This record gives sequence, C-alpha cells and structure tokens, in this order.
Amino acid sequence: MAQTGTIKVLDSSHVSPPPSSVPTTSLPLTHFDLPWFPCNIERLFFYKFSHPTLHFMETTLPMLKCSLSLTLQHFFPYAANIMCPQPPGKPYIHYIDGDFVTFTVAESAADFNHVKANYPRDIKLLRPFVPQLPPARVAEDGIRVCPITAFQVTVFPNSGICIGSTYWHVVGDGKSFMHFMRSWTAVCRSGGDLTCLENSLPLINKDVIKDPGGIELVRLKNYWHWVSFSNENSGPTHAIAEDKVRATFVLGRAHAERLKHLVTGQCRDGVESEQLHISTFVVTSAFVWVCLIKSKDSATNNLSRDDDDKFYFLLFPFDCRNRLEFPVPPTYFGNCLRPGVVDVTKSELIGENGILLASKVIGNKIKEMERSGLRGAEHWISTLVERMKSRRLTAVAGSPKFHVYDTDFGWGRPCKVELTHIDYDGAISLAECKDEPGGIEVGLALNKNQMDEFITIFEQSLKLL
Repeated sequence: MAQTGTIKVLDSSHVSPPPSSVPTTSLPLTHFDLPWFPCNIERLFFYKFSHPTLHFMETTLPMLKCSLSLTLQHFFPYAANIMCPQPPGKPYIHYIDGDFVTFTVAESAADFNHVKANYPRDIKLLRPFVPQLPPARVAEDGIRVCPITAFQVTVFPNSGICIGSTYWHVVGDGKSFMHFMRSWTAVCRSGGDLTCLENSLPLINKDVIKDPGGIELVRLKNYWHWVSFSNENSGPTHAIAEDKVRATFVLGRAHAERLKHLVTGQCRDGVESEQLHISTFVVTSAFVWVCLIKSKDSATNNLSRDDDDKFYFLLFPFDCRNRLEFPVPPTYFGNCLRPGVVDVTKSELIGENGILLASKVIGNKIKEMERSGLRGAEHWISTLVERMKSRRLTAVAGSPKFHVYDTDFGWGRPCKVELTHIDYDGAISLAECKDEPGGIEVGLALNKNQMDEFITIFEQSLKLL
C-alpha cells in the first residue's frame, strides 16, 4: 500500500467498458472542442458514509466499479484516448476494445468534516483527493496518445467518501460530464440494471455540429501551435500559491430574489425593467464579481485608483445546444459552449450601482448570444485571449443547471461538491445549493488577505439587501 501525502493508496486498477460492447471508434473534434486544449476539469463529490474501510471494499466497491464499466459503454469517449498528431494532422478521440479509465482507491485519516467545510481552508487540503491522469505516450507514428479520464475514491473511515474525477475538457463540457455522472449513479443504485438509462442515452454524433464559416481551421491553428511547442506530458501545469485558501459561500433563494428586486427596482423605468434578462445566475454572478473586485482593492490597499477607468471583464460559458442555426439536442455529447465576455469599468463596478450595471451587461450578453448563433465565431477565442492578457478577467466555472447534487450512488446525495481547478485560475465556481432549492453555492480560491476582505464585503452586502 503506497503512502501519498495524507492518503494511503489501497488499490489502483483500470475500468473498461464490458469486452466487445463498443466497436473500435474514432471521433473527430469539432470547432467547439478544439479550443479546450489542454484544459483539465477536476471535480470532487463528497458523501457521508459511516462505515469502516473494509466494509466499503467488500460491499460497496464491487458495484461501484461494475456500474462504472456498464455506464462507460454508453459514454465510451471517457475511456478512450485523445490522439494528437503533429501539424497538419487533426486531433481526434480514438477508442479500441480494452481502453480504460484509471481507478484508484485510497484511505485518508483527515477530518472529513473539515475537508468538506464551507469555511476557508488551505487549497492544498483537497489536492490528495484529486486523481492524476496517466502520462501521455508517443506512438510509433509520432502521434501523442493522451488518456482522458481518471477517478479516485478516497475513504474516510466511518465518516465519508470522496469520489474525485479529472478529465480533459476537450472531450466534453460540464453538461456532458454530469450526464455521465447521473447515469453512473443511476446504474449503481439499480444494482447494474442498464434499463434505467433507456430514456437518457447520450447522442455521440459529431456530425450534429456544422461548420458553415470554416471555424475549424482557425481553431486548428491554435491546436497546431500547442502541439508543436509542448512535450508529450504537457497537460496544464500550475504552481499552487502558498497563501491561498478556498471557501464556499451560499446565496440563498431569498437573497437571490432580493437581488433581482434590487436590480429591477434601480431601473429607470418599467420598459427598461421588462427588457432586462434577470435570472438567479445573472444577479449572483454580478454580486460576486462586484464583491471580488472590491475585496481585491481592499486587500492590496489600492489608494491610487489609477485603474478606475480600465475595463474589468467577466467570462462565463454559454450552452449553445438548441440555440444555433442547426439543431443540437440537449443530450449531445461533447462541447457546445461559447464564451460570453462582458466588461465594465472598475469605477462603475465598485460604485453605488455596480450590481445593477454588472447585471445589465451580463443579462444583455445572454440575450445577444441566444439569437446570434455562430456569428463572429472565428473571433471568439482571439478576443478572449486579449481580455485574458489584461489580467483583469474573472471567469465563471460550473453552473447551477448541472444539478451536481443529483448524484446518489445509493448511499445518499453528496454533502459537498467542489471544483478544484479553480485553485489555479481564480475562477468563480457555481452550483445549485444542496439544501435549498433556488439557492446557489459559490466557490472561490483566493489569497488569505483577499479572502478575509471578501468575506467581510460579502456578508455586509447581503445584510444590505
């Protein structure tokens, strides 16, 4: 048994779809997939589990792995590899019989209640529970072969379980992954009965995505640059700051409703109010964005105000399924996101009407994207890169619509779900509230000084609603 950090590895294995259940398959990557090289998504699901490790290994683990194998036959790209040829080759997903996801079982002596808490904790606390993808290899023909998915189950004896996942975003977006997770949990709950998936199978057909404007070539140029200047093991590499902490904040349904009333009440007239796109997502994103900018200002004692007239940017993903010039069904497996980027000057954001202004630009951007389809798609990524260079961009990850808490393997719903890749990029993670319908959980990873300021500003702002 290997000891790694605060965990003891009990078992390491491979889980494949059942033999001969999936034919050898190659899937091209669409112009929606290609921009995600080489981004990985890390998500942890925590469950209460009041049994010793031996009980888990003997009674729970066999069905967990069996149901994963059965589910993978319908979501086989997660068990496949990404094939990355040198220019001018095009990358693709390739599955052959026997391909697998890595599956690690570990044990931790850490305090489960502390690990899953909402209050600030050192970001390094969760790193031992995040599975590592196997290293890439180079095939004889020079193509780089990259494993796509890894899982790790960590048992906290007599307290809980963490099911951790790491996967390449290029294979599918959050909606696709959560479709897979809900399917896996359903098969596990049913004791391995695949009939529970009959009405919710994924559509794995890349022909659904059209490319009327030749967007793929623009995206391929970015891929060729990446594959030419990276070595075979160069997934994303990140340094973890020493003083960073992560915390979860809950915006209850009542708070969200008050925010909506605040925004509509500040509009100049009823016509402007009716034209606004105001949702829980819009007002939550605006509220947290404003609190973040204010907290950064306070933490750095920025008295000069030399950047008050500079634009700050918010990036959020927009699901294009059924919102394009061609039909893309909700069950489509893959990526179907476009970047929504809005800007507001810092002085406006931290001013008296900051939440209103942020809500208006976010809402207006959503309405624009709902009707614009692929118009201007060739510029989406280059525009985003320019905004990122400013170092004044904040991203939103996750979505309350993913229903991450509807993932019950048979021992209850999760007591906490975390997106751990926000440790690196400073994004805001959003999920539905596990305890209150209509509420939202907000995850942040900040340096300790800024987190202290954010907590103060966040709590004071809620009291004023």
